Amino acid sequence: EVQLQASGGGLVQPGGSLRLSCAASGFTFGTYDMNWVRQAPGKEPEWVAGIKYGYGNTYYADYVKGRLTISRDNAKNTVYLQMNSLRSEDTAVYYCVAMPYWGQGTLVTVSS
Repeated sequence: EVQLQASGGGLVQPGGSLRLSCAASGFTFGTYDMNWVRQAPGKEPEWVAGIKYGYGNTYYADYVKGRLTISRDNAKNTVYLQMNSLRSEDTAVYYCVAMPYWGQGTLVTVSS
């Protein structure tokens, strides 16, 4: 059974930081591109960042460049999202995705 278990979300003040983790199992993690996708309340899901398998090239949506960093540890079957300088508009449920597989998501709330 494929599982993508995201964790690390919570309430943080504007300007703060969080580190999300996603533990994967049930598939060959090291051969999949991994992505983070978020869905804000009342909005459609939007892609945030991706990391390729192999060389680990990374890609970001323009609105998070310089603030969010995606990384992976293939030995631990885990992908991370370091989130700095958080803004209220970053409030969303964050999902890790290994197409076609989606995890359950973790809620990030940025509020004072």
